Amino acid sequence: MKKVFNVLSNYYDLIYEQKDYAGEAAYIVQLIKSYSPKAKNLIEFGTGTGKHAFHFCNSGFTVKGVEPSAEMLKAVKEHHPKLSLQQDSITSFKSDELFDVATALFHVISYLNSNSELIASFKNVHKHLKNDGLFIFDVWYSAAVLTQIPEERIKTVQNDYIEVIRKAKPINYWNRNVIEVAYDINVLEKATGKTHNFLEQHEMRHFSIPEIELLADITGFKLLKAEEFGTAKIPGPDTWGVNFVLRKK
Repeated sequence: MKKVFNVLSNYYDLIYEQKDYAGEAAYIVQLIKSYSPKAKNLIEFGTGTGKHAFHFCNSGFTVKGVEPSAEMLKAVKEHHPKLSLQQDSITSFKSDELFDVATALFHVISYLNSNSELIASFKNVHKHLKNDGLFIFDVWYSAAVLTQIPEERIKTVQNDYIEVIRKAKPINYWNRNVIEVAYDINVLEKATGKTHNFLEQHEMRHFSIPEIELLADITGFKLLKAEEFGTAKIPGPDTWGVNFVLRKK
């Protein structure tokens, strides 16, 4: 998986300050309790700035955070110094420890564009789960992506110190099931008037439910549930994020 969020990590929490991390974590915890009520330890792939991990810890889980971006990990350590962390990816992570639950939230799996990368990552998660362990993740959903088709968007956020304007320009690679999103990020320092411009490129793969079910089957998992992330509704053409619960066979 490519290391994105290099520059964006500095402004990540500001850009996503309205994201309901507590509510999302509670939703995942409820799924864990439903399918594995005795689960105690959790590994989070793509831990970002640690917002979900913080709430998982508060829910009683022992959490291991895995994140490929050094900048993101620095932000986590500043806010949650006691959280167990490792700089690595879902594909290359290695440990002798086995976990009850593995999560990959906020579209981590959608950053895996190739079939070989997906299979390797799913097998790696399988390797690090206990028997009957859960793998919970969300992805971009093909039905919504192909029905609504991503458009150019602009997002502006600010605090007392900076203003961030992020322009997103998508390119649809129809035959690869990939949306390439080019981010043009402009940052204004309010105190000095200085501006900084950064460019980042994110390639996001979208998936159908049968595609994930096949991927699960060939990597040693059983699909337990597929639903709209956060609401548990049946996915449809307006469902951008679908959440999956797999169990290790």
